[in-house]
Amino acid sequence: MTITAVTVTAHSTEPPQVRLLDARPAGLDGAQLRRWARAEAAACDALHVSRSYRYPYALITWHAQAVGVDIERTAPCSAAFARSICTPAERADPAFASYGDADITSLWCSKEALAKALGNATEYDPRRLESPMRWPSGRAGAWRAAQLAVPEGHTAWLCWRDHARR
Repeated sequence: MTITAVTVTAHSTEPPQVRLLDARPAGLDGAQLRRWARAEAAACDALHVSRSYRYPYALITWHAQAVGVDIERTAPCSAAFARSICTPAERADPAFASYGDADITSLWCSKEALAKALGNATEYDPRRLESPMRWPSGRAGAWRAAQLAVPEGHTAWLCWRDHARR
């Protein structure tokens, strides 16, 4: 089993810890990867922990404040899907017309990470949640966001509340 520390590059006094788990070296299937990630997260002994899975990878993050993480495989995205996850401001952005699959996947991923950090990801409508990938310098008030360096063909985002900015 392989666990890799992921470096968080962001303007924050103390960014969250992040680990990337790779199921392939141990030949783990999806269910085994999830069990492994849950066990690793429990071992963090942190107040705020978030996990995300996209086989063969899992991400785990922990922090002193609210935190959320998401990893997605870059895949073809239809125009209908892209419109369905965007706020009106995001759709009105001239750059939106040129977004490719990687951009749409990243937009979705950043919103998922933020929704997890805010509490319950299923309670947030992506059409009403501004993407952290659009935040100037990865900041919005006390919130921070960073795109993580993960294996090719995937994208990952991390969102957290910066404890210095309560």
